Amino acid sequence: MINVPAQVWQLMVAYALMMAGTSLMVLIAGIIGTQFAPSPGLATLPVALTIVGVAMSTLPTGSLQNHFGRRKVFIAYGFLAVIAASLAALSLVFQNFAVFCMAAILMGWSGAAGHQYRFAAMESVPAELAPKATSVLLFGGILAAAIGPEIAVRGQHLLETEFAGSYLLLALVYLLGIVLISFYREVRVGSSQQTIQGRPLLEIMRSPVIILAVASSAVGYGVMSFVMTAGPVSMHEHAGHDMQSTKWVLQSHIAAMYLPSLVFPWLHSRFGYIRMMWAGVAALSLCLLIGSINTDFIHYWLTMVILGIGWNFLFLSGTNLLRYGYRDEERFKVQSFNDFLVFSIQAIASLSSGWFLYRWGWQGVLSASVPLVLAFAILAWFSGTASTRLKRRR
Repeated sequence: MINVPAQVWQLMVAYALMMAGTSLMVLIAGIIGTQFAPSPGLATLPVALTIVGVAMSTLPTGSLQNHFGRRKVFIAYGFLAVIAASLAALSLVFQNFAVFCMAAILMGWSGAAGHQYRFAAMESVPAELAPKATSVLLFGGILAAAIGPEIAVRGQHLLETEFAGSYLLLALVYLLGIVLISFYREVRVGSSQQTIQGRPLLEIMRSPVIILAVASSAVGYGVMSFVMTAGPVSMHEHAGHDMQSTKWVLQSHIAAMYLPSLVFPWLHSRFGYIRMMWAGVAALSLCLLIGSINTDFIHYWLTMVILGIGWNFLFLSGTNLLRYGYRDEERFKVQSFNDFLVFSIQAIASLSSGWFLYRWGWQGVLSASVPLVLAFAILAWFSGTASTRLKRRR
């Protein structure tokens, strides 16, 4: 058991409940899109718009947290998530694709607060325990991987309209998350004078440490989202695998995204950030290779599982490295801008995934992921200054 304060575990469970909607959307939103989207190329649009909502929300979310604190924003965004899930259920009843897309954006907008839970967890512990805190927090993704797809399947025929019941169950899960996060005790960090703004953002973002941290998270999320968005549709609609098999592969993928969090603190202490990033690059490369071989169940499963591991190594490395590039009074500004860049890349990847899948199939999606992995490998190779700093922090 990782030794961190109880509040970190509380944040972990709340994170799992608030992020269950993401795994639910990835599993069924693309399938729903194939049923009543205006064209096949728009089938994955709702999944992509969920991520677009996150990207749109990151900067306003950071500003709101700076003015009102994390707790109030977390609760308010939780109620927004309840509204979004209820709206999605209504859109299915009335077969309105545009409203379903609107609900997806709102669900993503509320999810931006969930992604900030990791920074709240880091602030709840001394600096030396930050890798452990983020690892525990992201382990909540295991629960999200179980909750989201499970309520998607259990609610599929709960009402007369297929999957409408899934979103009503999701609204109840969000309500539980609100109850739990209401007990969160905000930790004051740094100076109490909120007027202190720190250095200009452009100056901060020129730091090699910040550049490498953001790039690591962005590539991890970009490649993961690009492949993951297309995966369930390709597997179920194109390759003909049944819904239970598709659900199992997605749950395995999300579990693989978060399960390595349990050993990440030990791996980080032994190998450092740079080597963990290279391990992430190796995992992404391997998953793309395996996925290109065949469309059998085992190939989808291995591809998605190794994809999740690669995401974990890159995202956790980038998240923990980021804190070395800013001062306490700059945290909301840098954290929100980091998430804006990361989730903008993810949104672009997810938006283009359905189009690539429609035009060039599963092989096209995998091939198009290669340049992004290669670009990060080149950046990591030439980040000599950042590497020197990292070695001193191992």
